[in-house]
Amino acid sequence: MKKSFVHHICIQTNHYEKSIKFYTEGLGFKKVQESQDFHERAYNTWLQIGDFYIELQTGKKGEQLRAGDANNQGLAHFCLWVDNLTAEVAHLLQLQMQFKMKDGEYIYQVENGALCKVIAPEGTIVELRDQRGM
Repeated sequence: MKKSFVHHICIQTNHYEKSIKFYTEGLGFKKVQESQDFHERAYNTWLQIGDFYIELQTGKKGEQLRAGDANNQGLAHFCLWVDNLTAEVAHLLQLQMQFKMKDGEYIYQVENGALCKVIAPEGTIVELRDQRGM
């Protein structure tokens, strides 16, 4: 493989409209394609931010997707760099998004700087970081 980069991750949801709002209004992704009745799914939608995409899809017709768990193997979270972490948290709080807090704080320090974690309607944990402390 000569050149590689992450093109997209696929996220499945039982809460399509809430997830669309979370990723577009909350995190600033742009909806670039929405396909209905896609391979037995109500929706298969492509969301873009920069060169990164999320393929957001509903379960197959009649299927109720099980909730994820951070203690399972596989994807635990994904991270987005933002210009101003404090401003992003304020924006997400206005939209009443759910956070994974630490010691009662939305933003907390870790070894390489500060971060926050916000929880998407389908349960995906999205970590946000900025340049502070780097």
